[in-house]
Amino acid sequence: MNKKDIANIRKQFKLDNHLMNIREIFNVYVQKESAEIYHQVCQPFPLLDHEAQELFLANFKKVLTGHLDAKLFELKFRRDVDYSTQGILFEGLRADSEDWQDNMLDIVGKIFAHAVYEFDTVVTFIRGEYRKPTKKRGQESEEGGDDEVYSNEFILCSLNKTDLPKKALLFDYIEKEFKSYHVVDPIINLDSPMSGFLFPAFNDNAADVNHILYCAGKVNQPDFTFIEKVLDCEDIITPQEDKDCFDFILKEVIGDEVDSAVISNVYEEIDRVVQENQEKEDSEPPTLDHRDIERILTVSGVENVETAKVEHAFKSVVADEKHEFKASSLIPKNIKISTKVANVTINPKDLKNLKYITYEGKRCLLLEVDEEVVVEGFRLESKTL
Repeated sequence: MNKKDIANIRKQFKLDNHLMNIREIFNVYVQKESAEIYHQVCQPFPLLDHEAQELFLANFKKVLTGHLDAKLFELKFRRDVDYSTQGILFEGLRADSEDWQDNMLDIVGKIFAHAVYEFDTVVTFIRGEYRKPTKKRGQESEEGGDDEVYSNEFILCSLNKTDLPKKALLFDYIEKEFKSYHVVDPIINLDSPMSGFLFPAFNDNAADVNHILYCAGKVNQPDFTFIEKVLDCEDIITPQEDKDCFDFILKEVIGDEVDSAVISNVYEEIDRVVQENQEKEDSEPPTLDHRDIERILTVSGVENVETAKVEHAFKSVVADEKHEFKASSLIPKNIKISTKVANVTINPKDLKNLKYITYEGKRCLLLEVDEEVVVEGFRLESKTL
């Protein structure tokens, strides 16, 4: 799935929307530590009051919110699994209500067989139909719009923690006195799902039952146990892991010391590849293999770049020789330089304006700027060295 596909589905989670027909909602309340199901209830989603529907719809949007490969991950199911989650979900798409609940309880069992929480949790499942017009209705023509739609069944899961309400002090208007107020009922935290998933994934407006869209609770922190043991999916490499591996390869090829302009050139060349790709319609995100890395280092001014050296560095950090790095993951948003005197944050493109020099026996950072420098309202005097 690409970000456009995800955005199209996410925006359909709103009240009284004929393009998003949520038929059933199944809530399972699980007690902490014991992982025992305290309560479960399945009901038609339209029968919930509007306020409850709005709360759940906002929660479902959260499950589908975030950057791909950072918070949202399209995962591929493994084939070597008995009674796999893929099979459970596939059966659940068209099962009757009772069998669907049994299917979802099997997934709940998988979740809590591999996780113990210090708080009660609520696992919510919905089952419905997502529709998307095949083409927009023309301004002058009456064709298009809802005349013809893509229609796909789906199941969405959201795992949420519960919070105990805090004690509070209230003022009783009738009795005209202050009173302590404490509610013992736990509050379901729908604002920050711990994890969740959408099955199946959607590509080119068609369902892809071999993939699932997984939502991590925090950016760049996917739950690998959940991915492997609960969803029965193949391992993934996060953008941060990709970046760490790429940095190690650079150090192996370049060495411990490098000119700031060279590093700046490397990031500029990768960014050029990304920008050129964005200009192409319906293109896959660009990736870099060891041959691409060799070319980038060569054109960036790195000396003595040898194919064998790059391949050795590549193999020393990446198990799969055919692994390709996502280019967009390799460019840091900004670079931080920490010293005892000051901390400097700079855009990778501007790194070439930074020099590390020795002046009068002292190590200095020299930053080239185009404008006057103002400190506490004063313009600094310019000196020529």
